[in-house]
Amino acid sequence: MKPQAQRNPDVVVIGGGIVGSSIAVRLAEVGLKVSVYDRGEPGGEASSAAAGMIAPQGEKTESEAFSALSWESHSLYPEFVSEIEDVSGQDVGYRRDGTLLVALDEQQAGELEEIRTRQPGERRQPSAETPGISRFPIERLPFADLGQRVAGLSEPVLGAQFLPADHWVDNERLTRAVIEAARRRGVVFHARRAVGTLAVHKGRLESIEAAGERVCAGEFVLAAGCWSGALAAPAGVEIPTVPCRGQMLEFELNSPLPMVVRAGHYYLVPRAANKVVVGTTAEYVGFEKAVTAEGMSSILQAALSLAPLLSEARFCRAWAGLRPDTADHLPVLGRCAVQRLTLATGHFRNGILLAPITARLIAEMIVANSAPPAIEPFRVSRFSLEATVN
Repeated sequence: MKPQAQRNPDVVVIGGGIVGSSIAVRLAEVGLKVSVYDRGEPGGEASSAAAGMIAPQGEKTESEAFSALSWESHSLYPEFVSEIEDVSGQDVGYRRDGTLLVALDEQQAGELEEIRTRQPGERRQPSAETPGISRFPIERLPFADLGQRVAGLSEPVLGAQFLPADHWVDNERLTRAVIEAARRRGVVFHARRAVGTLAVHKGRLESIEAAGERVCAGEFVLAAGCWSGALAAPAGVEIPTVPCRGQMLEFELNSPLPMVVRAGHYYLVPRAANKVVVGTTAEYVGFEKAVTAEGMSSILQAALSLAPLLSEARFCRAWAGLRPDTADHLPVLGRCAVQRLTLATGHFRNGILLAPITARLIAEMIVANSAPPAIEPFRVSRFSLEATVN
């Protein structure tokens, strides 16, 4: 059934993934009429193809601003999940059991040490809840203790760390629940209604064209992932987004995996019913969203080296998604040169992690018509400034 069109929505969101739908939830929460247009099924692209790790502590980044943004979103997650589950009536499979980082070679051992020294887990001051210890600790583990945490891992290893503050969520269930929560708050979703053009007049976005229909609104949010750049370019906004393909596998174990296990950029993430998601690749092959023999082989080899326990696991499925990457691997947020157009794209591997803070900041910007300071480092103008400097 074709969704009923809203008459003159206050805000049009282009892109119905976890970021766009979370923004729609926040805007509808304050009484705005919101319409979401998606080129396919809402939530059917990168949001449903992720692993669901909410783990800023295990990320390596040179950007203090990005680290702060990630930790803020991490802190919002318990309340965000509670709200979405309450409004949608759906459980999203949210867990807070931590992550086990394992080093199988010298490079990975160096990465573990870099994470330990750089991330907030070692630098934060004691909190009121936990006086005398860091609020986000990193626990070094001797090899003898690994089997007590997760049975069936490789042996020996060069190093291991446990990050108890890491969370994870079933991203497919979360994305569906966010979309349902938005619908229950009055958001209208238009599936398979690809936006063709952004109609700009005298520097202001007046309307969009979607499947032959002209849609006007007071504000527009571009949250179309790796398709954002192509949509914005004809309107004079250059967003350097490119697709990065990530392939994933799912297996069923005889017993549940108790926590996330990672070695380098390969990982095992638990799911309900003894399932485990195994990934991933990082391939720049354009918009080719396919599962390949080479990709599956590389994931399997790395996963079996990390966790021999997978050798007897039952294969369930394989899939691929296109992450929206940018030139500096950081998101693009905030206003741009075109009036009435706000950007919320380029989240790369961190769309699930950053959805709560992105939604809050973008909604605040639109409702209050002011830019929160946290958005400033992520404005699209940083790329043109870099070009000028270089």
